[in-house]
Amino acid sequence: MNVLVTGAAGFLGSHLVDRLLADGDRVVGIDNLVTGSRANLATSAGHPNFTFAEADVSQPWTWAHDLEPPRLILHFASPASPVDYGRDPLGTMAVNALGAMHGVELSRASGARLVFASTSEAYGDPLEHPQRETYWGNVNPVGVRACYDESKRYGEAYITSAIRQWGIDARIARIFNTYGPRMQPDDGRVIPNFCLEALRGQPLTVYGTGAQTRSFCYVSDLIEGIVRLAKAETLGETVVNLGNPGEFTINELAQILSDVASVPLRTVTCELPPDDPTRRRPVIERANELLGWQPKVTLREGLLATLEYFRTVVDPQAPLAR
Repeated sequence: MNVLVTGAAGFLGSHLVDRLLADGDRVVGIDNLVTGSRANLATSAGHPNFTFAEADVSQPWTWAHDLEPPRLILHFASPASPVDYGRDPLGTMAVNALGAMHGVELSRASGARLVFASTSEAYGDPLEHPQRETYWGNVNPVGVRACYDESKRYGEAYITSAIRQWGIDARIARIFNTYGPRMQPDDGRVIPNFCLEALRGQPLTVYGTGAQTRSFCYVSDLIEGIVRLAKAETLGETVVNLGNPGEFTINELAQILSDVASVPLRTVTCELPPDDPTRRRPVIERANELLGWQPKVTLREGLLATLEYFRTVVDPQAPLAR
């Protein structure tokens, strides 16, 4: 199958490329390398079925005219951490909104199936807990996170409207917190922060009281869910939560990470960022029913693999801090 992946050099995109190539697909990866890295594609770069092009998918997809028509489009291009989309809020809005529109255009022209990588941030700071796909969300449309939250919500609205108006085959994945190797060390998210601080022998930085909760899905589990969503021939619904329903406070995460890293638990606290969600946990019944999917990797197992990856970022020769 010919597959087009936007955001191919990013954390999730690069793992998706690896998986698709392993499945025997022919993959074209597109990325402007604003938050992605060619290093993430090191294992795929020499593969005969992989082609990479540097391009901004918020601009018209003129480069697509030179490609063999895809059968599947996976739109994963977007900054995904508050640090990254805080640096370029307008660019973030463009890649999600305009990128979704361009993806729909190519889907119509080629007959390709389209998968849009949305986010649990579509639920905002939820008043319903846990979150299922029928929940409309509680989002601040003019807050500092709105560039990400609302552009993802716009992408969902545009794609579902295109399904109704033009009958395209499209699916939406609402992705909850995902972690693992190839995360950016400086993107400000809690697991990279904790891993690097533990490896450097520093106290772990906890924002607010640490009582806020998150659900952490290891990257291999998430990619399995994405592939199943993308390749399912028939679906009763177009929007599917993908995430691990295990719910942990940030304080609990700090304790587990310290145990896995074999370092004493020491923390420092900082002010909670604006509009930071207080609770986050997916209902994944739909993914289980439609895709036969549920995560398998435990938090401890995933943290150990992620910690080892970040150890190579800090110092490839150094043992874990004791």
